[in-house]
Amino acid sequence: MPVAEILAGIALVKSSVDFIKSNIDTCKDIGELGSHIDALFRGKDEVNKKAGKRSLGVKEQFDVSHIARETIDARLAAEQLQEISTLINLRFGPGTWQGIVDERARRIQEQKEAEKQARIDKRKADAETWEDIKTVLLVGGIIFLGIAIAVGSVWYSRL
Repeated sequence: MPVAEILAGIALVKSSVDFIKSNIDTCKDIGELGSHIDALFRGKDEVNKKAGKRSLGVKEQFDVSHIARETIDARLAAEQLQEISTLINLRFGPGTWQGIVDERARRIQEQKEAEKQARIDKRKADAETWEDIKTVLLVGGIIFLGIAIAVGSVWYSRL
């Protein structure tokens, strides 16, 4: 895993946290912070995903500096997420953060289900298309065979 990818995830977390902290008192509703909260979640997901990957070479996989960076970045991201949750709840009321987290999880699940259903529908459509092709070929073959028999009979009767 390239170090730049890990740094991109933690940098996204840090920049989102900085923006939210500096603007939490002046925003009128949670929507003004929405894109930065989304970036915060994306950055945390990137950090966690990169920490779990083992696409490094053997040497880098066991290198303590990589392991330490991955572990510390994941903990920093979780810590900053907790800090933002507290700030959001203090500014917009208890339970606001949990509502955001729950709604995000619900929408992610809906998206996954929609993608799964789209794959199922595509497979069904592909299967139906192949069945139609088989039917056309079968009917065409039968018609061709019928014509061949008719032509053969006419030819044979003329002999």
